[in-house]
Amino acid sequence: MKTIADPSHALSRGLQSIRTEFQVPRAFPPQVKAAADSAARRVPGDHADWTDRHFVTLDPASATDLDQAFAIEEAGRDLILHYAIADVAWFVDEDGPINAEAWTRGETVYLPDGKAGLYPPILSEGAASLLPGGPRPAVVFTIRIDAEGAVRLDAATRAVIRNRAKLAYETVREGDLPTGFTQLTTRLIRAEAARGAARVDPPEQEVGAGADGRLALIFRDRHPSEDQNASLSLTCNMAVADALIAHNTGLFRVMAEPDSGAVARLRITARALGIDWPATATLTQFERTLNPAAPRDAALMLAIRRAGNGAAYRAFDPDETPWHAAVAAPYAHATAPLRRLADRYVVQAALAVANGRVVPDHVEAAFARLPKVMARADGRAARIDNAVIAMAEAVTLAGREGERFDAVVTDIGERGASVQLCGVPVTARIDAAGLTPGDALNLVLIETDTVGRRIAFDRLS
Repeated sequence: MKTIADPSHALSRGLQSIRTEFQVPRAFPPQVKAAADSAARRVPGDHADWTDRHFVTLDPASATDLDQAFAIEEAGRDLILHYAIADVAWFVDEDGPINAEAWTRGETVYLPDGKAGLYPPILSEGAASLLPGGPRPAVVFTIRIDAEGAVRLDAATRAVIRNRAKLAYETVREGDLPTGFTQLTTRLIRAEAARGAARVDPPEQEVGAGADGRLALIFRDRHPSEDQNASLSLTCNMAVADALIAHNTGLFRVMAEPDSGAVARLRITARALGIDWPATATLTQFERTLNPAAPRDAALMLAIRRAGNGAAYRAFDPDETPWHAAVAAPYAHATAPLRRLADRYVVQAALAVANGRVVPDHVEAAFARLPKVMARADGRAARIDNAVIAMAEAVTLAGREGERFDAVVTDIGERGASVQLCGVPVTARIDAAGLTPGDALNLVLIETDTVGRRIAFDRLS
């Protein structure tokens, strides 16, 4: 989840508190802005001219930091995906203030009232973004996809491209997309299922009016084009990962399977939400049956996302193949350099190995440092996201003090019992005395604190 939308501005005071608590920067230092202003005027010099190719982007309608554009062509039974990634390295000097600030931030932080970008807007939403109009510098990964959906990185080219259409998830029609898009994404999604991938993409939440007119946490509809577009990014990241492993270098995204305890807790959560999970179905099999358009399914998808063992970054190790359990393959982050620091270096490494060059020393040195830097940035972003969710839950329950709620205990820990409210995408903690996971409870809401991000319940039974 990138954000929780707040169309009614019910979260404003709490968001200000979160920004202060987590020291979310509001602006860039003057020297960084000055360097970005200068970098934005650079004219690409060693980029091939690919402006005659029909590249398009597909993102939320409001997005302006466009990392990726794509074009598709046929090659016999294979399909060729030309996946253009914003050439951020062209604008950022390794020894300059923009880079120093980026290493401090690590990644873009998203909140309902705006984002704190990794790079100044003149770059991330301007010169370096693959917006329509004038030619933009990019690194184009040429990826071959066979009839079974197997992928291979054929080439990487520094090129200037022209985005012919800024397509939006909300409004895109099949005729707007490049020929072969549906065939390509169908192959990729089918291949995901065949290898046992478990990509869980719950829809984003927003605070809006519920059926009774009160504020409620509701899920934004997830459009099919989002999953199709995500398959392109995933494919590029897999192809890049394979190429880097073959050359004994790289930085990878790794994640283990949820352990048996997490799966047991998820089964209890499913029961609390009134969702049938057959005893014979594995987590991977079951989650493929969930419908993000159904609020209860969406709430469970969010719980599954939170239940994972947590993804991490790992530099290449010759003694261990990097593995991402949700992707069911080696995986690297290369497709969002405007929003993640690590991607800029992965793109530079892939560009080098694909063209038979040695990976630059500063990139190899960055791979050794980045796991800790990105872990810190990811952890901070996760804490901010959790704080926003906790505040939103308090906002939507405010005024309902004294109301009774059915709940189910999902876990017992040092901080008490975790409970899932039945039929409501809200979790809470209560005293664990005498409770075991799976117990059904009747609770009464006794307190909400929107700024303190706290809700409190008493047990009735």
